[in-house]
Amino acid sequence: MDNQNEGADDGQLIARARNDPATFVRLYRRHYDAVFRYCVHRLFNRMTAEDVTSQVFLKVVEKIGHFSGNEQQFRNWLYTIATNAVNLHLRKAARRESLPGVAGEQGESEAADGGEFTEKLVLLRNAVQALKPRYQTIITLRFFENLKLTEIAEVLGSSPGTARSQLARALAMLRNKLATEFAEESEAGKDES
Repeated sequence: MDNQNEGADDGQLIARARNDPATFVRLYRRHYDAVFRYCVHRLFNRMTAEDVTSQVFLKVVEKIGHFSGNEQQFRNWLYTIATNAVNLHLRKAARRESLPGVAGEQGESEAADGGEFTEKLVLLRNAVQALKPRYQTIITLRFFENLKLTEIAEVLGSSPGTARSQLARALAMLRNKLATEFAEESEAGKDES
């Protein structure tokens, strides 16, 4: 790569990537980790997240010629594509019902190794997976990817007010689910003693 490409910001890279595959590789390398991390947080499975992340970037290659926006819009566009890819994967594989069970099974083996903190992490993972996909997306984007509400709204194609109210609903549901899970966990612990 030449020195001009080394210091290029996303805006310059996006413009060049429309016609230059080598420049697209730089964009890919710059954003792969964030998209992959988002997919892992939504799917709780590294191998599946790798597959979905690959699908995201294939879609980006197909559509980058039609993208017109700045760096922030590009990042949000990537999250939008990733959200759609994750949701499509969940629908196609009919994993909505089995994913919490898989997460729980993975968690049980992890919990046996990691103690109380890991058990609580498993409960959190299961509670998030029990939410509707839109709420999972909002929680993941806000708390794992640290996006602002305006950015989340752009990713979801809604207004910031709608994103704010959906985040509040998602958190209320998550709180209720976790309160129930922790109560059940405490009762189970008392019964064992």
